[in-house]
Amino acid sequence: MSDERASGADQRLLFTRAYRELSPAVVGYLRARGVDDPEAVSQDVFTALYPRLGTLHGGFEGLRTLVFSIAHARAVDHHRFRSRVPAGVEYDPEYDRRTTPSAEDHALGGSTGIVAMLTTLRPEYREVLALRIVADLSLEITAEIMGRSTGAVKQLQRRALLALREVAAPVGSLA
Repeated sequence: MSDERASGADQRLLFTRAYRELSPAVVGYLRARGVDDPEAVSQDVFTALYPRLGTLHGGFEGLRTLVFSIAHARAVDHHRFRSRVPAGVEYDPEYDRRTTPSAEDHALGGSTGIVAMLTTLRPEYREVLALRIVADLSLEITAEIMGRSTGAVKQLQRRALLALREVAAPVGSLA
């Protein structure tokens, strides 16, 4: 009986560590994937993780792989659900009472925001950039999540970065 409690305590400690260390990257990954409420979906990811901690193998890297596999599945579920639900009301700046846009608005909004640039890329390019750069996953873990070889992920990332460079380059520049 005391062994079960110890393993339960170990699971809680592992969960706490995973949440503290991985939740910011999970939220960033979900945001880059275009999830409407990345914080809420991130909570769903960690809720789904907790019951699976008892079957975990591979230490913290195995845990990290599991967390981002769940996050990937939740992002796919989110987009499937969103495709079946009517679109929401668009943002209307006339009704926005703020006088100065925030730094986040500059980074995420407008035609030059990073999210706007990412949406111009092919879905597999967005996916590989979100997993490799935003979530900071290794080639091997990204390949496992995407169901591709590590060589294919390297090539896909290279092409994605070149495509992003083309989108980000100002018109008429010699970059």
